[in-house]
Amino acid sequence: MPVTPEQQAEIDELRQATQPTLRAVSPGMEKHLYKAVDVLDHGFVRVIDYMGDDEAICQAARVSYGRGTKSVQNDEGLIRYLMRHWHSTPFEMCEIKLHVKLPVFVARQWIRHRTANVNEYSARYSILDREFYIPRAEDLAAQSVVNNQGRGEALTGEEAERVLRYLKDDAGRAYDHYEEMISDEGQQGLARELARMNLPANIYTQWYWKVDLHNLFHFLRLRADKHAQYEIRVYADAICEMVKDWVPAAYGAFEDYRLGGATLSGKALECIRKMVAGEKVTQETSGMSKGEWREFMGVVGG
Repeated sequence: MPVTPEQQAEIDELRQATQPTLRAVSPGMEKHLYKAVDVLDHGFVRVIDYMGDDEAICQAARVSYGRGTKSVQNDEGLIRYLMRHWHSTPFEMCEIKLHVKLPVFVARQWIRHRTANVNEYSARYSILDREFYIPRAEDLAAQSVVNNQGRGEALTGEEAERVLRYLKDDAGRAYDHYEEMISDEGQQGLARELARMNLPANIYTQWYWKVDLHNLFHFLRLRADKHAQYEIRVYADAICEMVKDWVPAAYGAFEDYRLGGATLSGKALECIRKMVAGEKVTQETSGMSKGEWREFMGVVGG
């Protein structure tokens, strides 16, 4: 269960308590505040706090005071200009703090993004819950034969059943031993900071993760991409839905220029110019490697 009845009661209480404020408020984000969005089998993402909105981005870019005098259309145009030309500091004026519950192996991939403030649940002081990520059968896949970091065909039949059985049995056995080691009944009990080393990478951890919008967009560009690992991509997808309501103009520009756009090399641009002019271009005449050509053709639809 991603959220316990006690946690849900706390969330409901927080959402019922309101206070007057003079700071910028995003109605779209207010509806997400404190709510937990279920991810995977036991995980979730929820917004704890946020600062700024689309107007804050424009205000920072113009360095104006109070409410701007520009129209909403002009604000959206400015935001698209900032995104198009890779400006960063105006987007850094917005921040978000998330509470995330996720498997440890996903957390280790997530923490590669070092441009955020993180405070993780400590297994030195506390006992981790018996909650493990067990993939759905359809999410079990063989190693990709074309990408060392990716998945290939889905596992089927007895192999899929055996893998699921191993994952469940090994996780349960490791946690049983963890509980035995830290128990002080009839023994001294091993320190929690040592006993945790025996826990599997699919056990769940939790953290608070605070990041500005510029660096959040960088995270989402990589992790909401179709090539990202499924287990972290579903978290990124959930966050995308929140950001879309928080800063709709900024997210629209991000979606257009980053998620839906592509960066082309000088060689790739030269190939496009030749193609537009009616010239035949091949991998051999493009000056690109086979990998570059494959990716290029994937972008232009060849």
